[in-house]
Amino acid sequence: MKLGIELGYSGARLKLPMELILRAEQLGYDSIWTAETYGSDAITPLAYIGALTKRIRLATGVVQLAARTPANLAMCAQTIDAMAGEGRVIVGIGMSGPQIVEGWYGQPWGKPNYRMRDYVAIVKKILRREGPVSHDGKEISLPYKGEGSSGLGKPLKSILHGNPNIPIYLGTSTPLNIRMAAEVADGWLSMNWMPKTAQANEKLIAEGLAKRTDGVTRKRFGVHGMVSVHITKDTPADIKAAIDAEKPGIALYVGGMGAKDKNFHKDVMTDCGYGDAALRIQELYLAGRKDEANAAVPDEYVDELALIGPEARMRSRWKPWADSGADSLCLKWPGPDAVEMMARIAL
Repeated sequence: MKLGIELGYSGARLKLPMELILRAEQLGYDSIWTAETYGSDAITPLAYIGALTKRIRLATGVVQLAARTPANLAMCAQTIDAMAGEGRVIVGIGMSGPQIVEGWYGQPWGKPNYRMRDYVAIVKKILRREGPVSHDGKEISLPYKGEGSSGLGKPLKSILHGNPNIPIYLGTSTPLNIRMAAEVADGWLSMNWMPKTAQANEKLIAEGLAKRTDGVTRKRFGVHGMVSVHITKDTPADIKAAIDAEKPGIALYVGGMGAKDKNFHKDVMTDCGYGDAALRIQELYLAGRKDEANAAVPDEYVDELALIGPEARMRSRWKPWADSGADSLCLKWPGPDAVEMMARIAL
């Protein structure tokens, strides 16, 4: 299994941990992953990191689909890949939720499954340069012929002869869209990867791959998960404190990221067997009782999602992660000690 580093998106100030990134490259880490919501973007930091590194792969986990047209994302990916050295870029794409899609980007939510299919198809056509690009999709068409069109649009082919094999991963959560990722993309990004759900996810991936006509098999299809790593002393109190430190982030996503009736993170927690807790977390969070929402996150759920404890505990819990089927695992926002420890355990 390859290891990566998840940088996420910025808070009020953007500062890239270049010392940590350079050390990760020295230790043999495979990839660096950036993200975006409604602040810093995911593309620009990769260009900066690519200029200061030599080998580590430059990945988005994820860029939001509504933030760019398919053509613009293909242009960004080709440009960074050309500047940093061909073969280093991975494009991870996610839909986000209707609050951000419509509230921040001013785009219609539409039908996400169809929209992602159209988007991936157009990006792949642009990268491959097999001819002028046209696409007659259910959600996205190229050239544009809808309301306000001049009727003068014409299919075009990228001027830049870029890397046609930049891999496209899809960050999806629902069974329908996990299958779709396996059907149309080069890999799947899971925000909630854990050994407990690996078998169910593999079944969905197999169902999607069975629909392909290009010969891509499971061996060639990438699966990328994420895990938080917290190093502690070997005492129950220290381990419990690290578990509690993870809860506000989980409560934020389960309780507040999305509308009451459309929250993919809440659905994932429910699918893992914590439906009552997920419902209670959402109720408390939406009522403004965030501390109570944090406390309602079960310790067991956190411990299944994260690697927490001293090195001996990490080693004892590592094998299920290594055998989970993911070919790449990202450490979420790790400190230097976690980067060093995971290199010893996993590489």
